[in-house]
Amino acid sequence: MGHPYIPNSTDEIRKKLLTTIGAETVEDLFSDIPKDLRLRHRPSLPEPHSEIEVRRYVEGILAKNTTDREFVSFLGAGIWPHSVPIVVDSIAGRTEFLTSYTPYQPEVSQGMLQALYEYQSLLCELLDMDVVDSSMYDWATSLGEAARMARRVTGRTEFLYPHFIHPERLATLRAYSEPVGIKLVEVDNDLDDGQIDSEDVKAKVGPQTAALYVENPSYLGPLMMNLEELAEIVHDHGGLFVAGVDPMSLGLIKPPGQYGADIAIGEGQPLGSHVNYGGPLLGIFACREDPRLLRQIPGRVVGMTVTRGGDTGYCMVLQTREQHIRREKATSNICTNEALLAVRAAAYLALLGPEGIQSLGEYVISMASYLASLLSEIEGVKAPSLRGPHFKEFTMRLTKLGKRASQMNKDLLTEGILGGKPLVEDFPELGEASLLCVTERHTREDLEKLVEAVGRIMEG
Repeated sequence: MGHPYIPNSTDEIRKKLLTTIGAETVEDLFSDIPKDLRLRHRPSLPEPHSEIEVRRYVEGILAKNTTDREFVSFLGAGIWPHSVPIVVDSIAGRTEFLTSYTPYQPEVSQGMLQALYEYQSLLCELLDMDVVDSSMYDWATSLGEAARMARRVTGRTEFLYPHFIHPERLATLRAYSEPVGIKLVEVDNDLDDGQIDSEDVKAKVGPQTAALYVENPSYLGPLMMNLEELAEIVHDHGGLFVAGVDPMSLGLIKPPGQYGADIAIGEGQPLGSHVNYGGPLLGIFACREDPRLLRQIPGRVVGMTVTRGGDTGYCMVLQTREQHIRREKATSNICTNEALLAVRAAAYLALLGPEGIQSLGEYVISMASYLASLLSEIEGVKAPSLRGPHFKEFTMRLTKLGKRASQMNKDLLTEGILGGKPLVEDFPELGEASLLCVTERHTREDLEKLVEAVGRIMEG
């Protein structure tokens, strides 16, 4: 008798299946795999254990991890330790959201469609953009899709990006660009203040420029001061202006719709989603109201309508994915979205409101500035190493001979602190620098604990 949930587990059924497909043994199914790569014996697995024993064993392995629950964490660099209100967990944990994958049958998915519509509406307001899709995998894939969209809209082949960019975002951008013939062109950042060099942009923008991509704040934390100028430069040459943003900063600084962005992207993880060992994430993707852009936006867009009976209803108004139209006409091959995380973001933004997101931004920027000022008083430490205003993250450079950012992090672990991301491999021109992150979860005591620990380590 076979397993009740595996219908092909009996010898009789297995033999029937093999006969039907013309194979003599199960091994024939793996004939394409070279014999020297195949396992020649059964895996060395332990005997079955009880649920309690397995749980204890797995929890023992997990207990070896170091997390921001036990340690004070200053690690951001693309995924940030923000606070998640319990209300968000409660709403997203409801079974009608938690078990919903994606609305393939819109007429029976009104609740999820409404939630996604609310997400789009809240993001439109936050970004000051006209259209938001729902949604992308993460910031990196949103960037790749933005480059492809600019290529389709303009018919041009060059995509300009800043030197100071998250290396994983850049790797994803390259992976998306190469198959469709997009040439990536790097533009300089000033090593003194981190600003994008507008003169270098002017020298590199041209008749084949599809778009210029900027980030505000920068990956390294500085706020960009010349966004309107950069937008004007690329627009004068017929290209698009793409802005990457941290949504948590938009309670304080201008949203991309106010400085000329045609496309806005970003990472939605800070909006009510936990760090979760690096995922899942939520890619933000928006554009201004332009038929050329709207018809080329990747993913899907949910709209609100009125039924014949006068009731409000929600439906898919745009879904130019390869699952819905001819593959060669599709704008993206992304076959899913981050629906549950979009619901979390909608709940989070609705909970905070405009005043809440502004207050949070004020706290974050002031505490980051306070930490940088304290660290800068330590001999052999420069913080921030890039001049000018920063939001949430900044670079700390060790100028004392022999001090290494990686060793600093190892020493901080012994003090119960997760340090920032070392930058020397990605940006050696910055020296022994780390990228430190401050959010609303940090208290003055947390900051002072880090400063005291760094001071002792630098003296040693």
